[in-house]
Amino acid sequence: MKRALTIAGSDPSGGAGIQADLRTFWNFGVYGLSVITSATAQNTAGVWALRPLPARFVARQIDTIFTDIEIQAVKTGMLHRGSIVKAVCQKLKRYKVQNLVVDPVMSATGGTALLDPHGVELLRADLLPLAKVVTPNLFEAQILAEIEPVRSLDGMRRAAERLWKLGPQFVLVKGGHLEEQAVDVLFDGSRFWEFRAERIPQGAHGTGCVFSAAITASLARGRDVPEAVQRAKQFITQAIASSMKLGKGQRVLNLGPQAAL
Repeated sequence: MKRALTIAGSDPSGGAGIQADLRTFWNFGVYGLSVITSATAQNTAGVWALRPLPARFVARQIDTIFTDIEIQAVKTGMLHRGSIVKAVCQKLKRYKVQNLVVDPVMSATGGTALLDPHGVELLRADLLPLAKVVTPNLFEAQILAEIEPVRSLDGMRRAAERLWKLGPQFVLVKGGHLEEQAVDVLFDGSRFWEFRAERIPQGAHGTGCVFSAAITASLARGRDVPEAVQRAKQFITQAIASSMKLGKGQRVLNLGPQAAL
């Protein structure tokens, strides 16, 4: 069985973070492993507290995985601090990770900051050049590319071009927050792809985590990036359409058995 590693925060509600990543990996027939960067107190209504782990301990977790198990793909999610971003970059370089998906998590839906300014700088300068794919939403693309707010399909293309110059092999700008359409733009330095799906009015917790985890799982199974994104798009669309109202806040994605393979 192929193996994928998620390096991200923990969500006790199970809707996002490593919990959602691991369930997504399993849906794609991939064995999931995890390194926890931060513990959170969160539920469907929001993030109420956050405690990052020491960067040295995050690095130790990564060492224990790579010195024992062969990993086919890795994704990063919430890293929270510059010191953690630095430690993760050092280990990814040491173990020569090829299939790296960077989900540049910066804030929770409710507005809670999930990455400090130093972390943003290091993510831009050191982590993106290691990535096979980076998957920013519109806000994250604006911050990383240091541009005006992205509000159109043309703006997404311009953001993708600018982000590609920072070093990743592929840039996937997610347009889920555009009012008119649900379209994502993929760019490899020479070609654009557009991935469209029906806009589903109901929002859900953890969509970015699950989307990037689905891409990671497909890469672990040997698929190329455009195919991995297409499969992930289908998976997340179905998960949103069948999402559940479990708590008092956002809906939770349905990550039950699906035709992910």
